[in-house]
Amino acid sequence: MTTVALFGAGGKMGVRLSRNLAKTDFSVRHVEPSEQGQARLKDAIGADCIDADVAIDGAEVVILAIPDTVIGKVAAAVVPKLAPGTIVVVLDAAAPFAGHLPERADITYFVTHPCHPPIFNDEATPEGRADHFGGVAAQQGVVSALMQGPDEHYEIGDRVARAIYAPVARTYRVTVEQMALLEPGLSETVCASLLVVMREAMDEVVRRGVPKDAARDFLLGHMNILGAVIFDEVEGVFSDACNKAIEFGKPMLMRDDWKRVFEPEEIAASIKRIT
Repeated sequence: MTTVALFGAGGKMGVRLSRNLAKTDFSVRHVEPSEQGQARLKDAIGADCIDADVAIDGAEVVILAIPDTVIGKVAAAVVPKLAPGTIVVVLDAAAPFAGHLPERADITYFVTHPCHPPIFNDEATPEGRADHFGGVAAQQGVVSALMQGPDEHYEIGDRVARAIYAPVARTYRVTVEQMALLEPGLSETVCASLLVVMREAMDEVVRRGVPKDAARDFLLGHMNILGAVIFDEVEGVFSDACNKAIEFGKPMLMRDDWKRVFEPEEIAASIKRIT
């Protein structure tokens, strides 16, 4: 039985992880400093929290389920006390990429993050179809990186990742740098920004007189079929009219140099803003 110390166990993400870990054979020690978080965890799974130093004593895995903005401070207090060979699991690439984790050559840093359930899926239950975030009922992918440590620790980290993000369909091994390209680069800087623009576009046609429900159905329906073709979910081609609209629309919406958001200095600047 692997002993896990979960920091931030009473937070929003921590409770999600605690629920899933309670279904496994991991021995979990919960750490949560706030009384509100402790109460939230107690209500969720009936678990009590313990002191941080007690939790890490003999723990083989330490999970830091805490916000990026404080992970450096918490890691600075916890990591020096860990036994050699301990696996520290971080749930986002931002802090590791930014250099906020203490230097210790004798421990392992494992970084893992969920892909979230995909738009195109075959979820058969109402609970699965309603689980947009993941970790409850819908299958999702997970990306993980062994930032440092022996290669055999990747298997343990992967087992932890599959447990905390369950149900998991697939896991992908990447580097921390590649994970930073995925988030914030691909998922937030690009995808979230363009989705906000699409919502603003919907609001604009509503302002111009289109009924809101009609505009929403029309946009989301076209997102479905256009996305299915663009991302090779189905075989198909766009009409000549659609291709012309893309040819003339894309330069109006996008700068010619937009892909520079993936340049190392831009990724680093983005991460610096959030950590």
